[in-house]
Amino acid sequence: MAVYFQKREVVVPGQLLAEGRYRPSYGTYDENGKIYSTLVGLAELRGNTVKVVALEGAYIPKEGDLVIGIITTVAGNNWKVDIGGPYGASLHANNALRRPYSDDISEYMDIGDVISAEVIAFDRQSGPFLSMKGRGLRVLDKGMLFDVSPAKIPRIIGRRGSMINMITDHLRIQTVVGQNGRIWIKAPDTASLRLAIKAFKTIEAQAHTSNLTERINTMLAAEVAEIRSTAPTKTGKETEDEAIGEEAVETEQSDPTGDETSEAGDEVQESEQEMEDNLDESEPAALDDIEDEIDDKTENEEVNE
Repeated sequence: MAVYFQKREVVVPGQLLAEGRYRPSYGTYDENGKIYSTLVGLAELRGNTVKVVALEGAYIPKEGDLVIGIITTVAGNNWKVDIGGPYGASLHANNALRRPYSDDISEYMDIGDVISAEVIAFDRQSGPFLSMKGRGLRVLDKGMLFDVSPAKIPRIIGRRGSMINMITDHLRIQTVVGQNGRIWIKAPDTASLRLAIKAFKTIEAQAHTSNLTERINTMLAAEVAEIRSTAPTKTGKETEDEAIGEEAVETEQSDPTGDETSEAGDEVQESEQEMEDNLDESEPAALDDIEDEIDDKTENEEVNE
């Protein structure tokens, strides 16, 4: 038994990786008891299983994959969905809606909607079939899509979700990461959104390096601290003004004299309307006098209130 690569070493197609009692996995093949790489990627050994994680490549669907898709067509009881890569996907209404549902399924999801779904079957002849009946599968709105190489998604997720959970905790954002290389991000502010994109781009570029989670954690901690330290803070005067404004709103809403105020306001409006009607019959030179009279009338009503 022998292994011919270091942990996370970059290997190329046809390169001998191991021989003996090892089992081939994704990105490898066995020939006469020897395991070779089929991809340009990172070689890994887990137990006695050898696999290669691709560094680049189009998305090839697998059953059970979480994907982010964009609806392109509504046809009968089916939606056609773009999930990237060479294969268009289909989503039947029975796999997305509860019965009974409308004959016009565009009422629920229409062209351009972004969804998270699961690949429930894949056939190279007909393409993948999707379902939205799993936990958390839904229409994704009020966020943005960010594309990375599908081969880098395992690194962005991290072992048991360590990387993506660390990013969301630091930035307080919502994310959905699709195996097809699409990431949906919903951030509370522009600064957090930009920092999330920076983190994902860094991971994509340095996916083959070690201690990446630790370095991303350090980067986010430093930049989040900087953002918070430079964020504008409210002065005591602004806080006091806000409190006075809120008190004024509460007083206005609970003022028992609201009806009297409304009646007085109606009288002012009636007086203004009468004067405006008279204005049509008056000389232009009298315009200033009439406006002054309206202002005086309004001031008197306010004083009486």
